Amino acid sequence: MRTPPTHLRRTTRAALAAATALGIALTAVPAGATGVKDPYFPDDGNSGYDVAHYDVHIGYDPARADHLDGDTTVTARATHTLDRFALDLKGFEVASVTVNGAPARSFSRSGEHKLVVEPAHRVAKGTTFAVRVKYAGRPDAEGWHVLASGGANAAGEPHAATSWYPSNDHPSDKATFALTATVPDGWAAIGNGLPGPTTTEGGRTTFRWREDRPMATYLSTVAIDRFTVHRSQLADGTPVITAYGPDVPVDTPTEALQNDILGFLVSKFGPYPFSSAGAIVVGWSTGPHARALDLETQSRPTYTGGLFDVAVVHENAHQWFGDSVSFSDWRDGCLAECFAQYANQLWEEHKGANLDTGFYAPLIKENKDNPAYWSTKLYDPGKGKELDPALYFKGSLMLHALRRTVGDDAFFDTLRRWTSSHAYGNASFPEFEALAAKVSGKDLKGFFDAWAHGTTIPPKQYLYPGGLAALADR
Repeated sequence: MRTPPTHLRRTTRAALAAATALGIALTAVPAGATGVKDPYFPDDGNSGYDVAHYDVHIGYDPARADHLDGDTTVTARATHTLDRFALDLKGFEVASVTVNGAPARSFSRSGEHKLVVEPAHRVAKGTTFAVRVKYAGRPDAEGWHVLASGGANAAGEPHAATSWYPSNDHPSDKATFALTATVPDGWAAIGNGLPGPTTTEGGRTTFRWREDRPMATYLSTVAIDRFTVHRSQLADGTPVITAYGPDVPVDTPTEALQNDILGFLVSKFGPYPFSSAGAIVVGWSTGPHARALDLETQSRPTYTGGLFDVAVVHENAHQWFGDSVSFSDWRDGCLAECFAQYANQLWEEHKGANLDTGFYAPLIKENKDNPAYWSTKLYDPGKGKELDPALYFKGSLMLHALRRTVGDDAFFDTLRRWTSSHAYGNASFPEFEALAAKVSGKDLKGFFDAWAHGTTIPPKQYLYPGGLAALADR
């Protein structure tokens, strides 16, 4: 386990303050109000407090797929004096709410996913308080997926957490996370982070997991199935736990490659940021909301159908870009997807590919006369486009062009400084632009205006910088 740096930042409100200094602030909201006014999801999250830790207890029987029992305690610090506050929770019947052990004066549902709580006693600004919510019912299918094997898993982006536990559901409020999941004997529960003790009583088994680094809510997960679990470790001793559902292939060659890939990413991005690694490989989900999903669930990505090296590179690159360094709001999706996609290109280069002639030039030539290819901005792409495909294809091209603009030394130094200085916190794309300019000593405003903020093909000097210039007329 790597000791966190002294500058470890759970930059919830701090990140928003930094964003304000850069002129990209979220709209201020009154204490205790619902929604942090994210430009794309204004009802997500809640003001007035900063979550430190989630302690989530669930009980689930796959034979009763439409029911989950929950008992979650949210520990937070009040950033304002609170006579009322809200949590995000979609569906369920809420049986009780206590604040610091005392029954709430009232609790009620509001909108699609708000649980509004009035504590028995005012919560003073600066104090730490604990909210315990007991609930039961059908988990929402947006984030809770029933599997064809009979199991289930919780995963989704931008929303999933509200489907199975109450939370402050916005990436700007990261917190540590403990999971206690009780299932019938013969079934297993896999979560984020490191496993704790497993106990069995009365035909039911309880699994415990703990993620000790701050985590955005959409990165939390639980998967329940009859898993085959393999264990190994990285070169630095970090434990690797890989779980296969009963209806997916046990892929030991790709599993071994997973460790090699993580070692390669360490060489490019800096030390692996979490206390554990691995994979959760599940089968297909069922029902009207069935979908295949690969997601960078923190410390242990989730894959559907099997392990593949392309997905393993992408989702593990997210452990640095998106998980450890999370974005300040949903305009910043490029900070996750552009970098994870370019990691796939770096891996191909590691295996011998020439990215200039085998990746960059052919895509530019193919899309030179296709305005739609360039029409989406990489920063602030627009509501409904927070995970637009442009962040993957145009985004990886942008990063290769940046690399050729500033040179390899400055480019990879920028990536390592980014993952170090913002570790376990939040940041914005404009902050990345500023860092790249600082490290390289170059004026990059024109470059980023063309690539990240523009909606047309970049001018030639930005499209074919540095060594790419020789490819301009091919």
